Amino acid sequence: MFTALYCEEAMTALFALATSLLWGLADFGGGSLTRRMPALTVVVASQTVAVAVLGAVVVATGGWSEAGPLLWYAVAAGVVGPAAMLAFYKALALGPMGVVSPLGSLGVVVPVSVGLLIGDRPGLPQFAGIGVAVVGVVLAGGPELRGAPVQRQAVLLTLVAAFGFGAVMALISEASTTLTGLFLALFVQRVTNVAVGGAALYASVRRGGRALPEGGGMRVVWGALPALAFVGLADVAANGTYAIAAQYGPVTVAAVLASLYPVVTALAARAVLKERLRAVQAAGAGLALVGTVLLAAG
Repeated sequence: MFTALYCEEAMTALFALATSLLWGLADFGGGSLTRRMPALTVVVASQTVAVAVLGAVVVATGGWSEAGPLLWYAVAAGVVGPAAMLAFYKALALGPMGVVSPLGSLGVVVPVSVGLLIGDRPGLPQFAGIGVAVVGVVLAGGPELRGAPVQRQAVLLTLVAAFGFGAVMALISEASTTLTGLFLALFVQRVTNVAVGGAALYASVRRGGRALPEGGGMRVVWGALPALAFVGLADVAANGTYAIAAQYGPVTVAAVLASLYPVVTALAARAVLKERLRAVQAAGAGLALVGTVLLAAG
């Protein structure tokens, strides 16, 4: 009994940390692409690639047989997701990724609250780990709420995105109970993403906005296709690993561990873009890791 429980907790931690890695890299890629092309184009193009791949997976695994009422959770996640991604990619393009990304993790409040409402009761070490990890992730961004209007806009966009990401985490964890059902739920979510994002892109163009980058047009999009594919597929994989983590163990633990992705984004920005980490960011990253150990050991 104890061994089985320990294995379930270990699997929760493993899949949730994989989620953090995948989301962190996807956010870094999405934010980088948004500096070269419209954010809506990044969302629609990356999710279209994900639809094509997931469609093939669903056909190969016979996922259509898992269709049922739970798919409405996937539809809802698909409606919320594009708005959250659009807000977040715009925020990443406005401000340093190492500052913006950690604020996005505040969305963890949504799935943690849902987990507590449905009966999750983490132990004392896990409660301590939740608190330490959340504080660490916020400090890892070294957020400064004062400054130029652009900085305030980035913060507002990030908070909107955070709520959306938290809602998606809560919804997608309820969208399936089997692995093949998860593939179908992710496919439905991404089809909805493309439909909603495509409609928003069309409306933006009708109002005079741009669908293609300046000074290159479609050539730039085709050139960025590998990066767009990576962003879309990493985001899909992260949703899948999170859903599995939430099914193995307490949603509260899975949600907090999955929300460590800003540390990955900040480190990627440091390695690739040479963004310097301030002392408070380094301390925050350390606290996030301490919180991870407490959660995993609890």
